[in-house]
Amino acid sequence: MGNGGTQTNLRIAGGRGAVSPQNGQPDRFWHLRAWNGMNPGGWWRLLVRGRFAIAPRRLGMAAINTVVCPHHTLLWCLQELLYGRRIRATVIRHDPIFVVGHWRSGTTLLHELLALDDRLTYPRTYDCFSPNHFLVSSRWMKWWLRALLPRRRGIDNMALGLDRPQEDEFALCNLGLPSPYLGLAFPNRAELWAEWLDFDGVAPRELERWKRGFVWFLKCLTLRDDKPVVLKSPTHTARIRTLLELFPRARFVHIVRDPYVVFPSTIHLTKTLSRREGLQVPRHEGLEDRVFETFNRLYAAFDRDRPLLSDSQFCEVRYEELVADPVGQMERVYDRLALDDFDHVRPAVERYAHQQRDYPTNRYEISVQTRDEITRRWGWFAERYGYAGWRDRGTERLRE
Repeated sequence: MGNGGTQTNLRIAGGRGAVSPQNGQPDRFWHLRAWNGMNPGGWWRLLVRGRFAIAPRRLGMAAINTVVCPHHTLLWCLQELLYGRRIRATVIRHDPIFVVGHWRSGTTLLHELLALDDRLTYPRTYDCFSPNHFLVSSRWMKWWLRALLPRRRGIDNMALGLDRPQEDEFALCNLGLPSPYLGLAFPNRAELWAEWLDFDGVAPRELERWKRGFVWFLKCLTLRDDKPVVLKSPTHTARIRTLLELFPRARFVHIVRDPYVVFPSTIHLTKTLSRREGLQVPRHEGLEDRVFETFNRLYAAFDRDRPLLSDSQFCEVRYEELVADPVGQMERVYDRLALDDFDHVRPAVERYAHQQRDYPTNRYEISVQTRDEITRRWGWFAERYGYAGWRDRGTERLRE
């Protein structure tokens, strides 16, 4: 298992190593895109911010979205008519549980394990694709959208499904809120949305708009299912202070993973998503530097805000230990965060672990130079979390 259930094999090469995914799936033109649920206002702001720099071969994708997005406004109006007053009156009685950590660190796996508990709820893939109207549309739109969704994620062969747990950051994008994920639409101008990772430099009025949209989405989830919501997005790792302003009793589970695996896996993730979701043909210029810098920016904000959390609000998990003993590690998370009786969900966790035991692996190759650059720029992280000794063990240590 890995981030979402997949292990990763990594090999140190002598030359200029390159990321070499082995389980990529062909992309079909009928597959859903991350932006297909965006409302017209959000879609227009995205195009304006990207200066309409759409590659000719991606004009069809842009045209489809331009035609589709007004329908989301019509469905939003229907939802507002039927549920608007109830949404505004909904009280979020249970502060959320946030799964945080850098991309490719195992956040998806941890999210899915927590989502096994029927006493908790979570945003589903359909909710995040259609956040403007999922309360009214999910029952009758899911059946045909399933044909447009690939069966597995191209980045790691993890199963996809409209009812499976999903990152709420995609919902925020489709609500028309700014997000660093919008950089995937214009991958050659991804820096335009960088400040929305940690909100550093964001105008107060814009941040308040983001907060209102985020809370509105959680109210919709709560109206459907009044249980504690488990949310997962790596971006939230840099937003603890803001999230605590909204939910002072929120709890956080932070997962970490070997940085010598996280780096090539993140490169692969970014290339795959920008190629599939981008309105531009990605050039990947400066991608490695951007991954290094984003990691450090993410953890600078995390380290700044971590002292705001009490011991009962925070639990840390190592990916390698979670894979080796998912039942024992999840029991520790439940105990540390004072969640309800773990024995209630233990059988479901055991079944999930059994089903995932033979999951296929990704394989990557990095050069000695890349390994040394990871040590130079992320060595502090390796030291802090006990991965420093791994970097000198050659290929043996890289087989998880």
